[in-house]
Amino acid sequence: MSLFEAIVLGIVQGLTEFLPISSSAHLTLTGRLFGLINPETSESWTAFMAVMQIGTLGAVVVYFFKDLTTMTQSLWNDVRSYRTHGKATTYSFPSKLAFFIVLGTIPMAIIGVLFSKAIHSMLTKSTTVIASSLIGLALLLWLAEKIATHKKPLEKISWLDALIIGAAQAMALIPGSSRSGTTLTAGLFVNLTREAAARFSFLLSIPAVAASGVYELSKVHGGIGGFGIGNLVAATVVSGIVGYAAIAWLLKFLATNTTFSFIVYRIALGILLLVLVGQGFVQF
Repeated sequence: MSLFEAIVLGIVQGLTEFLPISSSAHLTLTGRLFGLINPETSESWTAFMAVMQIGTLGAVVVYFFKDLTTMTQSLWNDVRSYRTHGKATTYSFPSKLAFFIVLGTIPMAIIGVLFSKAIHSMLTKSTTVIASSLIGLALLLWLAEKIATHKKPLEKISWLDALIIGAAQAMALIPGSSRSGTTLTAGLFVNLTREAAARFSFLLSIPAVAASGVYELSKVHGGIGGFGIGNLVAATVVSGIVGYAAIAWLLKFLATNTTFSFIVYRIALGILLLVLVGQGFVQF
């Protein structure tokens, strides 16, 4: 891997991590284009992508730093009040939101542990799997846009909503589905506004991405599969910078627009990939 390739991967990660078009799909396709993925390095490639997500994790933390601080302080104050008075209290919304994020992370953690080997295998790098996921999630997102009310603000989210969105996040382990795509779609299905669904999606990504990135980082010794520590650092930094801009843009975009453009893009890319596979231009 060259420094140029690392920077391109960082840009791709930063742009696609938060847009509902699948970062893993675009990174894998870019990696294939650069000739960086093969059966012997499939686990290393998965690890490289996971560690690179620390950059976009930093973007989320910085962008939502005020919200995270408020949530932490509110949760601490409410818990302390409960312990002091020895009786139930009315928890503030920031406290509830913090709890909902933890609750929504549980499905991802369980699925990640149970299917770790499959996630790191070449099956999840399959172009056909990626294409099918791109199209499948696009159709679900289209359905959500059609039947959802788009009226529920984030302040009205319930524990069941959080659990449903968290379960949808676990689907993001399938390349092509998209973490932001699955959670945004689930958020719409429970009638959140588009902006509220995206905001909860971003906050929900923090524990999962942090755990995945730190775990893979702990296994790095002198580079991941020969990709190089320097390249990993460069890709991670670039992904964070680009990711921050992507968050700001998407939240502003969804405040006044639907996700139709992303639906069209996903379907078009999925069909193109299936055609290329069928014609033998790209590997299965």
